[in-house]
Amino acid sequence: MQAWQHLYDPFNNIYLSALVATIPVIFFFLALTVLRLKGHIAGAITLLLSIAIAIFAFAMPVKMALLSAVHGFIYGLWPIAWIIIGAVFLYKLTVKSGQFDIIRDSIVYITDDKRLQVLLIGFCFGGFLEGAAGFGAPVAITAALLAGLGFNPVYAAGLCLIANTAPVAFGALGIPITVAGSVSGIEANSIGAMTSRQLCLLAAFVPLWIVFIMDGIKGVKETLPATLVTGISFAVVQYITAHYISYQLAGITSALISMLCLTMLLKVWQPKTNQSLQINGGGTASISHSTDEKKPLNYSFQQILLAWSPFIILTIMVSVWTLKTIKDALSVFSLQFIFDGIQIMKAAPVATGAKDDFIKNIFILDIVAATGTAIFIAAIISVFILKVKPKLALCTLWDTLKELKWSIFSIGMVLAFAFVTNNSGMSVTMALVLAGTGIAFPFFSPFLGWLGVFLTGSDTSANALFSSLQANTANQLDLSSTLMVAANSSGGVTGKMISPQSIAVACAATNQVGKESDLFRFTVKHSLFFAVIVGVINLVICYVTPWMIYS
Repeated sequence: MQAWQHLYDPFNNIYLSALVATIPVIFFFLALTVLRLKGHIAGAITLLLSIAIAIFAFAMPVKMALLSAVHGFIYGLWPIAWIIIGAVFLYKLTVKSGQFDIIRDSIVYITDDKRLQVLLIGFCFGGFLEGAAGFGAPVAITAALLAGLGFNPVYAAGLCLIANTAPVAFGALGIPITVAGSVSGIEANSIGAMTSRQLCLLAAFVPLWIVFIMDGIKGVKETLPATLVTGISFAVVQYITAHYISYQLAGITSALISMLCLTMLLKVWQPKTNQSLQINGGGTASISHSTDEKKPLNYSFQQILLAWSPFIILTIMVSVWTLKTIKDALSVFSLQFIFDGIQIMKAAPVATGAKDDFIKNIFILDIVAATGTAIFIAAIISVFILKVKPKLALCTLWDTLKELKWSIFSIGMVLAFAFVTNNSGMSVTMALVLAGTGIAFPFFSPFLGWLGVFLTGSDTSANALFSSLQANTANQLDLSSTLMVAANSSGGVTGKMISPQSIAVACAATNQVGKESDLFRFTVKHSLFFAVIVGVINLVICYVTPWMIYS
C-alpha cells in the first residue's frame, strides 16, 4: 500500500486550516462546559466530527481514518482502562474487607484537616505514584482514597487532578523526558534538568493553590507552614535529582521527601483551626472549622500495616514493573499487531527525512509487562493478605467491571478521537499556528505541550508529537532548542487535568460516571491558569534570565 502524506494546510491558509482542525476540540470543550453532555456521548460525537474533518477537509483516506479510530479505541482499553480496573478493584477490596476504616483513621490521626489530607494523599502520595507508574493510576488511587475519607467524589477527583500537575513531566520513571530526547535529538539529561528549572516555581506553588481552592486566603494563612514545607521540599528535591542524580528518579524522590517532610511537620505542628467535612442531610457535605483535638488512634502498628498493605504492595509492584531491566524481560510475552492499512508519512516542516517520518501504528498487547497487570497482581496478593473470601473477591471484581463499563467506553472514544486527530495531521496544523508566533513563541511554546496532552492524555505522547517541531522552530528563531523542548513537557503537565482521558479515569475511579462535564468545568480554569504561568516562566527565562538555560 502506498503511504499517504500529511496535508497540513488544505485551505492554503494555515489559520483557516487550523480553525477547521480545532472544530472537534472546540466542540468537546462546549459539550462538557455548556451542553454538559456525559463523557461517552461527548466523546462519541467528537470522534465522528474528527473523522469527518479528517476525511473531507484533510483528505485522509477513509480506511486510514476508520482504522486510526479503531486503533485508538483499542489502546484506550489496553493499557489505559486495564490500569483503572486494577486500581479500582484494589481500592474496593480494602473497603469490602473493612480495612479502609483503619486506613481512614490512620490518616485522620496524622491530620484531620481536610486541606492537609489533600496535600498528603493527592499531592505527595499521588506524586509518588506518578513518578513510579503514571498513566492514570495516581489519580485513580488518590481520588478514591479521598472520596473514602468523606470528600465529595467529583471534588476529590478535581483536587487530585490539579495536585497531579507537579510530577507529570517526570512520570513513570521519566519516560516523557526520555521520549523528548529521542525525538528531538537533544540529550535527555539536559531536557530533564531544564524542565526541572521551569517547573520548580510551579511545583512549589501547587500546594498553596490547592489550599486556596479549598479555603481561600484564610486557609492559605492557616496552613502556610505545611504548604511551604510540602511545595518547597518537592521543588528542591526534584531540582537536585534531575541535575545531579537521575531525571528518571526525580518524580519519585521529590514526592517521597515531600511526604516525609510534611508528616514530620504534622507531628509537631497542626493548624489552630482544622477544616473538616460535615455530612448533611441527603448526603451532601459542607466545610466547617473547629479547634477540637484529634482522637487517639485505637489500632496497633500491625493492624495499620495490614490495612495499608494493599497500597504498599501496589507501590512495590509498580516500582519494580517500571524498572527497565524488568520491563524488558517481561516484554518478551508481549504481542504486536500492525495496522497494515495505516501507512502515513509526515510532511514538511515536521518531516526530517528520516525513517521516523513514518507514523508507527502498532498495537502492543503487553499482557504481563503492562502497569495495569502489576496493579492487578497487587490486588490478587491483597486478597490473600486481607483474607478476603474468593467469592467476595470475584463479586467485587464483577461489580468493578459493571461500574466502569461506561467509563471504559468513554476512554476508548477519547483515545480514538486523539488517534484520528494525530494521524490525520490536524494536531500538527494547530501546532504550526502556535509555532508561527515569532518573538512571542517562548510564551506559546508550552501551549504546544498543553495541546498535545489534552489530545492524548499523556506528556509522553505530547513530547513524541511536538518535540521535533519545538526544536526546529527554536533553531529557526535562534532560540534555545533545549529550552523549548523542555517547555513542551512543562506545558504538557498543565493539560493533564483537562485531558478527556484523565477526566474519564477520575470519574471512573470515584464512581461518578456521567459527571465528566462537572469535573471538566472544575479543572479547566486551573489548567489554563497554570499554562499561562509556565508560558510566562519560559518567556522570562528566554529573554530576561537566559543564564538559567541549561547547557
